Amino acid sequence: MQNSQIGWLDAARIYTHPRVLAMFFLGFSAGLPFLLVFATLTAWLTDAGVARSAIGFFGWIGITYSIKVLWAPVVDRLVLPVIGRKLGQRRSWMLLGQLGIAAGLAGMAFVDPVDNLAQVALLALLVAFASSTQDVAIDAYRIEAVITHYQGAMSASYVFGYKVALLVAGAGALFIADFGSWLLAYLSMAALMGVGVITVLLVAEPERDLPAPIFGRHKDRLTDLGVWFSDAVISPFTDFFNRNGSFALVILLFIAVFRLSDITMGIMANPFYLDLGFSKSEIASVAKVFGFFMSVAGSFLCGVLVVRWGVYRPLMLGAVLVASTNILFAVMAQLGPDIRALAVVISADNISGGIAATAFVAYLSGLTNRAYTATQYALFSSLMTLPGKFFSGFSGLIVDASGYTWFFLVAAAVGIPAILLVPVLARREAKGQLS
Repeated sequence: MQNSQIGWLDAARIYTHPRVLAMFFLGFSAGLPFLLVFATLTAWLTDAGVARSAIGFFGWIGITYSIKVLWAPVVDRLVLPVIGRKLGQRRSWMLLGQLGIAAGLAGMAFVDPVDNLAQVALLALLVAFASSTQDVAIDAYRIEAVITHYQGAMSASYVFGYKVALLVAGAGALFIADFGSWLLAYLSMAALMGVGVITVLLVAEPERDLPAPIFGRHKDRLTDLGVWFSDAVISPFTDFFNRNGSFALVILLFIAVFRLSDITMGIMANPFYLDLGFSKSEIASVAKVFGFFMSVAGSFLCGVLVVRWGVYRPLMLGAVLVASTNILFAVMAQLGPDIRALAVVISADNISGGIAATAFVAYLSGLTNRAYTATQYALFSSLMTLPGKFFSGFSGLIVDASGYTWFFLVAAAVGIPAILLVPVLARREAKGQLS
């Protein structure tokens, strides 16, 4: 709901809602593993002397997050035995994902990437699979736990927790690795998944009707399985297209291109800082710690803006800023290791990223039908990251061939389609409200 009559203070009080507060800790649990199979992992591989081209291909591990829609119907419709009955459907799937993440991170800690690069990749893939499964369950919980009016604050609280986790998994892991070892860093991150486990045990399951069991509704199991497949897999997609008609394709295109710019450049961020001449501690202090506070500021501001203005104006602001900040990285590539330039660029990049991420999550949440929450949101979030993850796999090749300046200019250019599509979506929404 858009309501510009709501005062700024009243809008900010939405962050005191208990379930909004709980989303911080679930966001932390969701965000912790991400960098550990992405930017922090690339820093480890760079530190170990792995070739840049090989590091770039590790970006494809992130495609796991982009194909979670393939198993989201199972998470959406299957109640896990034993723990599913005790904890509830959403909480039990979250817990299962968290345990898988912790096991994968602990395994990675004991592997030497120089001697066993393939084993590191397989364990990182396990972490990404368990993490994306957890994401499906958390996203469903977030949307089902509160009314639509609170989704902006839920998304901001989630992003806040997510960013804290990125700080821990980014700066924290780099500090531990710099003064200790990568083994200690990854073991510490595995232990911190306990935050998510404790949260799952404390929060309440959203009130909803549990899906019917797969078997026992018809005379034979084959019929039961066919009905379940139609209900769990086909219906969420047909519902989305029935509600939006042919314009659904425009919506899906927008979702696919919105995060192209930041995902494409993200995997090369830490190698860029290291190649420019910054130390791991400088990267941790400025790019991670300082950047965290800038990101939180952008996220908090956007949560309030969504309450007051609706989602489209913040969405447009985020799209423009994210594409523009890549140009600043291109400029910094010409300056060398200037710590002041790094602070300026990191400030702009993280404020814009906080605004864009919060607005986008709120937008996606509003697209779902609560009868198919997990599957539809998984479709959106998978599509959101798939193109960027695919292109990021070639990022190392672009850097090796043309240098960082050209790479960041390309990353800025791929953000233009999202900017052009936001007004199209806003006009369609306005027409729908008038009709």
